[in-house]
Amino acid sequence: MPKNILRRLTKRFFVIVNIIAALLFLLGSYGYLFDPKYLWPIGLLTLSAFYFLLILIAFIFFWLFMIKPRLIIISLVAILLAYGPVNNILPLRLSHSFNNAKPENTVRVMTWNVAQFNVMDDEAHPSVKKQMIDVINEYQPDVACFQEMVAEDSTVTDHGHVDDFLEKLHFKNYFYSYNSKEDFWGYAHFGLIIFSKYPIINKQTISWYPHDYNSIFQFVDILKGNDTIRVFNIHLQSLRLSRSNLKYIDKPSVEDESAIKESKNIIGKFRTGFLKRKQQADRIRAEIEKSPYAVIIGGDFNDVPNSYAYHTIGKGHKNAFVKKGGGLGRTFSGISPVLRIDNIFADKKMNVLQFLTIKKKLSDHFPIVADVEMDKK
Repeated sequence: MPKNILRRLTKRFFVIVNIIAALLFLLGSYGYLFDPKYLWPIGLLTLSAFYFLLILIAFIFFWLFMIKPRLIIISLVAILLAYGPVNNILPLRLSHSFNNAKPENTVRVMTWNVAQFNVMDDEAHPSVKKQMIDVINEYQPDVACFQEMVAEDSTVTDHGHVDDFLEKLHFKNYFYSYNSKEDFWGYAHFGLIIFSKYPIINKQTISWYPHDYNSIFQFVDILKGNDTIRVFNIHLQSLRLSRSNLKYIDKPSVEDESAIKESKNIIGKFRTGFLKRKQQADRIRAEIEKSPYAVIIGGDFNDVPNSYAYHTIGKGHKNAFVKKGGGLGRTFSGISPVLRIDNIFADKKMNVLQFLTIKKKLSDHFPIVADVEMDKK
């Protein structure tokens, strides 16, 4: 085959690959526009959008190196068309500062999937729980939303009573939401909890069938001065990946029947996760819209910033990381370095003053903190 024909075919191949990558990147970036009930595979592209962005950037350098600069237009157009979602995933802010001293008249909010405060491994590593409490006290949140909380609230005091947490964390009030069917040892509950240094004047648990952990969320109304603020604490459906699933993701293979079965199992869990989070997000959104007060939302979304769940819940609100964070903003320590799945949203009537991801691996999630205030206007 003549060299010029081979060269043309090779160029055409890379152009096609570049176009396909650009289209998949755009679909992933705008994945939140597609209802998972009908197009759940788009959710896989939302998880991959950052990596498609890297491929497009690589193509820019590739075409420059190949002395075909006009072809960088494919990648550039795709990136520009997705400027909004890209800025949501990766704000153009490489660094940011955080002052431990809380600005006056602000509310400091923390959200953290505390992974039961390490209660299942407390005997082997008793220092982890103390370190977690020390981290919380170091930043002194006024309101803390914790997911996967395990504590007692009865006369039993064994692995950690709610009153003990109140004392050690210097909170005055709390609201604990759980389903007793998921209790630990029959007396320690597993659920969601909101701690507050401000008075709680109203509280509610919202639950739907089958009333399991992820079909529950909660809110409280707190009183700060003359302002009433409604705080939501949520934890959307996780993928429930097993150790073998994670091992396969780390080293995928389709060499034998068991590997194919494993891949189908993982895809099935992704599908279930997308569909359940869609349903949960719609329900949470409906409850947010009923609020007569300014709203703060904290929690573990188990989904990325270009997802249906993220946009449905956060619609009309300010994401604290996008406003004041920097870098990739990773909040989950496993699988991928770009999983920002924990969020704090503030009402449009509020200003976000500062934000921090606390990079201490004491749970499989990193805690995040934001200072917000009512807009003086």
